[in-house]
Amino acid sequence: MSSSQHIAIVDDYPDIRELVAQYLTQEGYRVTALADGNTLRALLDKDPPDLIILDVMMPGEDGLSLCRHIRSRSNTPVLFLSARTEDLDVILGLEMGGDDYLKKPFNPRELLARVKALLRRAMPASERGPSLLEGSIRFGEWVLNCKLRELLGTDGVSVSLSGTEFRLLAALLEQPGEIVTRDELLNKVSGRTSEPFDRSIDNQVSRLRRKIEPDPKNPIYIRTHWGGGYAFVYPVSKSI
Repeated sequence: MSSSQHIAIVDDYPDIRELVAQYLTQEGYRVTALADGNTLRALLDKDPPDLIILDVMMPGEDGLSLCRHIRSRSNTPVLFLSARTEDLDVILGLEMGGDDYLKKPFNPRELLARVKALLRRAMPASERGPSLLEGSIRFGEWVLNCKLRELLGTDGVSVSLSGTEFRLLAALLEQPGEIVTRDELLNKVSGRTSEPFDRSIDNQVSRLRRKIEPDPKNPIYIRTHWGGGYAFVYPVSKSI
């Protein structure tokens, strides 16, 4: 549960620290806001966080050096939050051991989606509970047989899904009600990360909507969150 998860935000700008801390606290997380690397190092010794949100450019020890220190002692997820937006900056941050990289200015909902995704990945498999996608699941007038990768309507007629469409639908159904970022979806669907102005996921979502939505222009299943990604908002349940 999020209430037991501890997140550290390290940023030398008080406004950003307070904004992120307040937002994540409202979402049920325990948050420690820090201004520099020294305070983070002290926190790692006395109250290690479950996830660290780390600025790159800070006076004194920068975020890249701090990330190397974190990696030398643990696999705690690190999300870089930085105004440095060049592709090389992102690549360097990930090569230094960061798990994700979000550019400033950022959408708080996208930040939350990435935090949830990183915490979920770090959770031991034994604590995640059974996967919703182990059998068949029902949503609205549809039943998705995950083993056969078959989508059936109420008339029993199978709707053909491409491999990409199935992986996209499965990725959204795995996290019902949660925003899944475009980067997360692209990684799950094709195993790659997005390039600037990459709209391939948007195109895939449009094709999937044309197959499952009663009115693709007014979707009831897959909702767009501008600047964040997509969420499967319709109730889902295991199908007998």
